[in-house]
Amino acid sequence: MRTNEAEHQYEILVGGEVAGLATYTDRDGARELPHTVVDPKYRGQGLSKPLIQHALDDAQANGLRVIPTCPAVERFIEQHPEYKGLVG
Repeated sequence: MRTNEAEHQYEILVGGEVAGLATYTDRDGARELPHTVVDPKYRGQGLSKPLIQHALDDAQANGLRVIPTCPAVERFIEQHPEYKGLVG
């Protein structure tokens, strides 16, 4: 897992290759998470959940609210109420 600040995205790696990513945009003390995607050859391996969790944990560690415009991020937050306090 890594944060690619130059590309404004979180990346999950498999064998040194980017297998999935979650894009972000920072504005007014909030981190918008508009898009999450896992490469088709890595789908079904449960990679999106740790990727989204990493993105949310990073936003929280940096004192940012979260704007979950990606449906996958929104679902994750609904299923993990401990992250609902970040939304705003």
